[in-house]
Amino acid sequence: MQAQTTVQNQLINTITQGDCIEIMRKMPAQTVDFILTDPPYLVNYRDRDGRTIQNDADDAWLKPAMREAYRLLKQDRVAIMFYGWTKIDAFFDAWKSAGFQPVGHLVFRKTYSSKSRFLRYHHEQAYLLAKGRPPLPKQPLADVVDMPYSGNKLHPTQKPVAALAPLVRSFTLPGELVLDPFTGSGSICAASLLTGRRYFGIELNAGFHEAASQRLDRVKERIAKRSSPVLIPSLR
Repeated sequence: MQAQTTVQNQLINTITQGDCIEIMRKMPAQTVDFILTDPPYLVNYRDRDGRTIQNDADDAWLKPAMREAYRLLKQDRVAIMFYGWTKIDAFFDAWKSAGFQPVGHLVFRKTYSSKSRFLRYHHEQAYLLAKGRPPLPKQPLADVVDMPYSGNKLHPTQKPVAALAPLVRSFTLPGELVLDPFTGSGSICAASLLTGRRYFGIELNAGFHEAASQRLDRVKERIAKRSSPVLIPSLR
């Protein structure tokens, strides 16, 4: 138990590079207070610059990852997971098989269209999933959230911190631990840190992992500068 605690403490406020299933399997059960994550949508996505996302072509990882996420989440807590609407059957099957119960649905309204087919795509979506019987928040969020454009500089599907921070505040207390097994650009980790929570991120792609880690280092530096005491010049 002491060895497990030591490993867990070493992971706090870090982003680990590797397979999230294998990494989560090494962690003790019921150690995270909240899961907020944006996994691959299973749509084989490629952006205008040709960037792709690993494991976005098939769902072999989906059920094992959801089982481990459920195991790590504390009892009577919640997770919020983005998903691809065209693959909702696969996501729902994985969540229910793991033990999650859907208790809410969020729509993230964008000011721009990311794609046009029969309709123009102006939103992203996520499910609020419960483990056990979580308490209701004192001031529930609206289920429609504005999502400003992030610029996608660090990742092809980069989410803005402004849309994520209210979710972290609503479902955690300061100092609690947020897990993001599909870290991408690090937006969820940044939102956690900026709201006074701890985070643990996992990212498979080495390039995205490096970019996200450097981003969080910059966030930590800004927070440290902001909290530094003001030095008053000596009057001598």
